[in-house]
Amino acid sequence: MKMIVAGKLVDRDKKIEVFYPYDGSVVDTVPVASEEDIEEAVSAAVEGAKIMKKTPIWKRVEILQKTAQLIEKRKEELTKILVKEVGKTIREASAEVQRTADLFRLSAEEAKRIHGETLPFDALKSSEVKRGYFLREPVGIVAAIVPFNVPLALCAHKVGPAVAAGNAVVIKPTSQTPLNNIILGEILLDAGMPPKALSVLTGPGSTVGMRIVEDKRVRLVSFTGSVATGEIIAKHAGLKKLAFELGSNSALIVSESGNIEKAIKATVEGGFSLAGQVCISVQRVYVHKSVYKDFVDLLVERIKELRVGNPESEETDMGPVIDERNAQRVENWIKEAMDAGARLATGGKRDYTLVQPTVLLETPKNTKIMKEELFGPAVAVNSFESFDKAIEEANSTRYGLQVGVFTSKISEAFKAIEELEFGGVMINEGPRYRADFMPYGGYKDSGIGREGIRFAIEEMTELKTVAFDLRE
Repeated sequence: MKMIVAGKLVDRDKKIEVFYPYDGSVVDTVPVASEEDIEEAVSAAVEGAKIMKKTPIWKRVEILQKTAQLIEKRKEELTKILVKEVGKTIREASAEVQRTADLFRLSAEEAKRIHGETLPFDALKSSEVKRGYFLREPVGIVAAIVPFNVPLALCAHKVGPAVAAGNAVVIKPTSQTPLNNIILGEILLDAGMPPKALSVLTGPGSTVGMRIVEDKRVRLVSFTGSVATGEIIAKHAGLKKLAFELGSNSALIVSESGNIEKAIKATVEGGFSLAGQVCISVQRVYVHKSVYKDFVDLLVERIKELRVGNPESEETDMGPVIDERNAQRVENWIKEAMDAGARLATGGKRDYTLVQPTVLLETPKNTKIMKEELFGPAVAVNSFESFDKAIEEANSTRYGLQVGVFTSKISEAFKAIEELEFGGVMINEGPRYRADFMPYGGYKDSGIGREGIRFAIEEMTELKTVAFDLRE
């Protein structure tokens, strides 16, 4: 498949192979962007940003709405490609395609709501004769660096708001899953996106991605990925705006009064959808000791019902992780936890990239699975005696993206809201919940800024203040 450079399909002799995570077969190849390709893309984007800024809102809305329609028209094709390059089940892939179309429609709606406010200058003594306001203008060029796990929808979370705000976009997909991003680029062009305002550059992040990040003409870098890569980007970006979503180690707290059935459903769906490869996947579960045994028994029973295997089958509930290297890492983290004293309740086995859904009990807090982001199908379930202790344990990592709390006590709910150090606190819901219009982002090492269409638009615009002096 060819990449897109300033609206044109471009191929190169140097290639990257895209593999099917389930069996390791080659799905397709993409070119590696050259230094000249990157320069052409960014130079064109400078001109494209001027075009987009002058594009009236109704026209941006039209582009976004047509993009949504074309995505739905190509739903079957995009679904198959997501299954092949990501390894997610066909049901998960189909849902992601529809979610992507909906994200562009939501972006179209929010484009109509970009506005400023008047300023009360007469509140300041000697400024009675001033009148003014502030407004929002596009930042110019947005670099959208996309992860492998939800590549289509998370690309839309960057591109939709960027277009709505009137920016040019340079998309850099991950080398593991670039195909759907290229097709999305083709769809945007078919929907009327000015060619100079759009590029999809493929190649290694360490070279192609970093070259884009370092370019001073790029005003904002929107990145979803690891903390380590985020820190490298921050060091190389220079003076520009950064919007980072850097992952988590999401906790779920089940108090003595919590609804066990709902909590188990949230743990199963939140811990094992997309083989646990979601930033807000359930990873640590803290259950009050009075309901711990009942919770664990029922959780293990539900997990054993999950059907693991070929993601192309409609019957499959969970497919592979992205590649064998990551499968081995997940397996090693599980083994490390068991060596440290955790008990294995179910799972723990691996067949190439298929890691069985795993539950660990009473896992020591100094293990990787309790401290870092696993990005795999395993949850650690520990007991607690006091709600204060559960909050302390949930807060004990360097991450703070989202957390779930199950309780029937209003006092516990508000205590959790006030004391948990997370960007999102879900009460009687798992941390995996996300509505695409809500502000989404984290505390601590989980990121900088917020996604969610309206809030991403705020990141992707500049404030301009206007003041009039009315004296003759």
